[in-house]
Amino acid sequence: MEFRTATELVAALRSRQVSSVELTEAAIAAIEAGDGVLNAVVVRDFDRARAAAKAADAALAKGSEKRALLGLPITVKESFNVAGLPTTWGIPNTQKIPVTQDAVTVARLKDAGAVVLGKTNVSYLLADWQSFNDVYGTSNNPWSAGHTPGGSSGGSAAALAAGFVSLELGSDLAGSLRVPAHFCGIYAHKPSSDIIPRRGQNPPGVPALSLAPRLDLAVCGPMARSAQDLMLGLDVLAGPDDYEAAAWQLKLPAPRHAALKDYRVLVIDRHPLTPTDASVRDPLNDLAERLAAAGCRVGRSSEALPDLALIGRMYLQALMAFIGSNMPQPDYETAVARAAALPEGADDLRSLTQRSLVTSHRGWVQADFIRTGIADGWRRFFRDWDILLCPVMPTPALAHDHRPVAERTVMIDGRAVPYGELPLWSSIATLTGLPSTAFPVGISAQGLPVGAQAIGPFLEDRTTITFADLVAQAFGGFKPPPAG
Repeated sequence: MEFRTATELVAALRSRQVSSVELTEAAIAAIEAGDGVLNAVVVRDFDRARAAAKAADAALAKGSEKRALLGLPITVKESFNVAGLPTTWGIPNTQKIPVTQDAVTVARLKDAGAVVLGKTNVSYLLADWQSFNDVYGTSNNPWSAGHTPGGSSGGSAAALAAGFVSLELGSDLAGSLRVPAHFCGIYAHKPSSDIIPRRGQNPPGVPALSLAPRLDLAVCGPMARSAQDLMLGLDVLAGPDDYEAAAWQLKLPAPRHAALKDYRVLVIDRHPLTPTDASVRDPLNDLAERLAAAGCRVGRSSEALPDLALIGRMYLQALMAFIGSNMPQPDYETAVARAAALPEGADDLRSLTQRSLVTSHRGWVQADFIRTGIADGWRRFFRDWDILLCPVMPTPALAHDHRPVAERTVMIDGRAVPYGELPLWSSIATLTGLPSTAFPVGISAQGLPVGAQAIGPFLEDRTTITFADLVAQAFGGFKPPPAG
């Protein structure tokens, strides 16, 4: 049952075809047998998982409990607090800081009956598209041990692609849900901003508070091997935090269409600020042709499409301002000096990011007005289109590269591209909080998975997930990595 979906396993549990103990023991055995190469599940909580599985079986035996995930073994990203387990974010010497309270999302998964086996590896400070750190080491891609599974939810994606679990919890600021999905050939959903509480995804030692700080751009979301499982996870995770629930409830609209042929899809495969490798463009364009043959209205250009170059620049400005706000004072002072030394009028991406690290509040507010205009542009765009279909990243999975980020480049169609330009495709959805579902679309000539992202209107998360599910029904979805 290692590659069965969460939806299938929940149905099997309810019909008593399998027990939670059996599924839990099978997952533990798979991790113990296969994770030595991958290093994905870095915090293991097998004893408590076994106890939770026995309790789930007792509840299932009564026949009256219909909790959405009752008895299902899962893992969660290391950055989420799980009471009794360390939360390090890859920072050395933080393993013994006590964690006494579950993150809201973890509590919701447990309340739905999920059996938490442990936690999966991340990049240091969640700040990389590769997952390695000095606490837990390097995670490898199930498709190729010489390549990263992505980051920062890289261990999560590796655990899913390897068949250890069928559902995972991740997070996304610069593509950290969607990039690992693309690199490992699985599914992930970056939800509309603020529909899933982030409280309890804190750096180590941060006190557990009754409300979460408002963090620009960042979201939490589900990862899985099918779009149906993303919907299952979304239904469990989404909704106001308890301090907000006194005033409002979340009711996401139904998907725009139930049949694939009814979708209006704009497909883009080139970004104005960075090249995209043919190994990514070709599977996307093949999917576009198949969608057209299936009856979809498929377009390749639209005057209504917001300015992608402006979106990319505004995103980098917002992201760097966020990073700069958390810099230690000596590092911030160095950034101020570097920004002041830039040539007057320099507007290349490197200069933009350097200046944005020290953005003033006035500058941030002015930029946010521009972002509001972009959000208005998206509302107009989605009157004519249901889905924007585009790449997640410019290349398939990256080979491991642990040099300082500033020294890294990525070869894309023969051009060395600075590592810092890699999130420009993911920025399209992130800047204005749009939902984006990442899903597999093919395998590159090098034998690595290639994904795409379906971006939809704000709060219409069910539309992007349903579209990804219909694509899988028509053309196929997740494929297991080759054995060995």
